[in-house]
Order: sequence, then structure tokens, then C-alpha cells
Amino acid sequence: MAFKDLQDFIASLEKDNELKRIKVEVDSELEITEITDRISKEYGPALLFEKVKGSQFPVLINALGSYERMSKALGAGSLDEIADGIGDFIDMSNYLGLMKKIKSLPKLSRLATVFPIKSPGKGACQEVIDLKPDLNKLPILKCWPGDAGRFITLPLVMTKDPETGIQNTGMYRLQVFDGQTTGMHWHLHKDGREIYEKYRQTGGKMPVSVALGCDPAITYSATAPLPKMIDEMMFAGYLRKMPVKLVKSITNDIYVPASAEFIIEGYVDVNEPLRTEGPFGDHTGYYSLADQYPVFHVTCITHKKKAVYPTTIVGKPPMEDCYMGKATERIFLPLLKMQFPEIIDHHFPLEGVFHNCVIVSIRKRYPGHAKKIMSSLWGFGQMMYTKMIIVVDEQIKPSDVSTVAWKVFNNIDAKRDLVISEGPLDALDHASNLPHLGHRLGIDATKKWPTEGYTREWPEDIQMSEEVKAHVSQRWQEYGLD
Repeated sequence: MAFKDLQDFIASLEKDNELKRIKVEVDSELEITEITDRISKEYGPALLFEKVKGSQFPVLINALGSYERMSKALGAGSLDEIADGIGDFIDMSNYLGLMKKIKSLPKLSRLATVFPIKSPGKGACQEVIDLKPDLNKLPILKCWPGDAGRFITLPLVMTKDPETGIQNTGMYRLQVFDGQTTGMHWHLHKDGREIYEKYRQTGGKMPVSVALGCDPAITYSATAPLPKMIDEMMFAGYLRKMPVKLVKSITNDIYVPASAEFIIEGYVDVNEPLRTEGPFGDHTGYYSLADQYPVFHVTCITHKKKAVYPTTIVGKPPMEDCYMGKATERIFLPLLKMQFPEIIDHHFPLEGVFHNCVIVSIRKRYPGHAKKIMSSLWGFGQMMYTKMIIVVDEQIKPSDVSTVAWKVFNNIDAKRDLVISEGPLDALDHASNLPHLGHRLGIDATKKWPTEGYTREWPEDIQMSEEVKAHVSQRWQEYGLD
């Protein structure tokens, strides 16, 4: 089902006993983080802090902090359920300029409803309009003691390509410098940075609007690794099975989700010198270092009359962002299999924090097949950041990390089965000698064939006979082991 807005999702969480209201006053500087970190490590509920020191707005955090809440947020019983139709959705991109043809094709006619609707007039996100904005009125968190300041951690940063006019939505943290300016954490490899570079060719001010507190499907869509031709708001409509309603920002031409809790409008002056942003306690569990980034100037803040401020914290897993990463893992597996049919399944361990490790099972068909998959994945979109790729045979379930470890520890010859590849790395990677560039490791833990130079007899796994297993299953209760 599609949630009308964030507060509709909050009501649903509360109904299912998945949300805890905190009625005592708390501090947005460090205290909310410490409380939430403890709750996250115990796989606890979403938290709604109703009284935050120095602000009129309540704070929602950990709303997506479990597999169940993440699935619920996307209107599904499980994340794999969403994946079933993702191929049809991506194929739809071929028809973006051919609406009549879409409507004439039975499979695509339902998907045509995902296109966002630009509504005239104002939206609920603009019930209150403040043309003299002050970010200090918002309960923005200082998350960790070593952070450079307060950070907006769950923003949907919306920009428009100056050449195509297509809007882009991404999630980039915003360090608050003062009441009217923040940093704009556009990584080198991100779409937002690419659009920024296009504006630099002509100079001037680049319009930006930031949405806070959308229907969770919209929020998730800002993090999804979509092909460039796919609008994040269209993907959100697909997830919601209902179009996203957009309204024009008050001070620029960016269209924003009408049901958002807050909209922060402004611009980035591309002629302005970059400014030091960070450090920040990041999802790697380490502080990302200070670096130079563009400055976002706030010209207007709009919000609902009774708005809720959404936020998240990141750090050593498990944290809320882990479940957003797992959603991406499951939802986009079919897209990966469309490109590489030999892939059976994959798994991103939470400890790998998105890019640092992926385990892949393949249907091995020829010598060196595992190494081919490693190279292919390193050349596929954001998979280029993956520091370690482990390849196992098709009968191994990648999420069974114990079995994967058993295969890795016992099945590899270091010289033969380890691959070191140099290439791009995530901007948050701190282990490489150079920023953005380093070495990735591939581990081929598949069974080796004679055609791969393995001339010895490969031993079989130890297995109990099916007869004995069936006998024990029948006697299980008698043994008192149930």
C-alpha cells in the first residue's frame, strides 16, 4: 500500500507496535544519537522524540531500522517481492517519450501510472512559508563527538540538469554552517556532482531544493542506484503503485514532493570557492575526513503546520542505513541478473557497509568464469566501489556467511584464486593510499576444474545419507530435540 505521507507511515508503525514515543525532553546534540545507537544495536523500534531542546518540531529516527519496517515502508511483505517486477520497470525507460505506445501495451499500461504529477498551486509541504529562513529552528543533530557540527542526514537533494531539464534526486549530507548555509556533500562520482559541473561551465547560481520527511518510498528512491534515464520520483511511484504529486518550489523552478514535511530551497553559487566540510562520523564506523565541497545557500524554508523532522544516524553496523542497503541488494538483483544471467544470488554483509564486500553465487560454465564475473561487476555502475568480491558455486547461499567462510577458508589457493584489481573507490574509503583510487580484491572460492589446471581429485562435501536424515526427522520429537 502507498502511504499518504510520513505521518501516515508513523501512524501505521504505531498501530503495529513498531514505534516508541519519547515524551521527556532530549538534546539534539549527541543525546539522541546515543539513545538511538543503543536501540539500533538491539534491533529496536522506531523512535519519535516529541520534545527536543530548542525546537518546536518532534524528531523521527530509526523508522526504517529493521527488515520488517523497510519492507513495510515500500508496501511489500518482503524485499524480494518488490524485485519481481523491477525488470519491467527498467524496460519502461525505453518508452519514456512514447506515452501512447505505453498505454497500448498491456504489461506497460499499469506502469504508466508511475509518472509523477505536477500539481498547480501549493502543497501540504508549503502550509508555512518562511522567506527569512533559519536552520537553527530545526532540531538538526550533532551525531558524534568528533563531528564538525550539526548535519542534516536524511535529505532528498533535488537539482535540474541544465542541458536536459531532467530533475535528479540524491541523498547527500548537509553540514550546517550557520542559519542560512550548509555544505553540499557531492561526491566526485555522484550525479549531483555531475550536474554541478555542468553549471560551472556557464557560471551563476544553481537552483537546489531539499525535501525532508517524505513518504518512505520516496525517501528510499533517493538512494537507489538507478540508471541515469530513470527519474527517482518515477521509481518512487512504481514502489508506491501510485504517482508522486509534485509542486513547484516557492523561490526556484525545482518541483518537490507535495506531501513532504519540510522543503529547504536555495542555490549553490558555482563561482564561489569551496568550503571545508566534515569530519563526520560515517556509515563505515569511522570519521570521514574534512574536505572541500560547495556551499548551499538557503533562501526559503516551507513546512507543514505540524511537521515532523526526520533524521538518521550512521556508524558501526547495524544501523538504520543498513536496511536501506539491503533493500537495494534485493530489489536490484533482477537487474544484475539481466546483465549477467549466470548470477544466481548475491549478498552484501552488513559489516561491509554497502560497498566493501559482496558475495556472489554463479552457475559456473567455463574455466575462469568466476574471474570474468569479478571484472564485470567492477565495471557495472556503483559496483565499481566494491572492495572485495567473493564468488561461490550456485548451490551455496551467499547470505549463509558461515558456509561461504568455510568455502573461502578451504577452497582457495592464494596465488591461483586471488585477484587484485586497481580502480575507483568510494570517497569514504580511508584505507587506500589515494582518495577515490585503490585496489580491490576478488576471491574465487568455486570448485576448480581440470581445465583450470587443477589435476587432483576434488573431494566431495561430507553429507549424511538421505535415508538417515529422513529417519532422524521422524524420530525428532522422540529424541526430545524439538
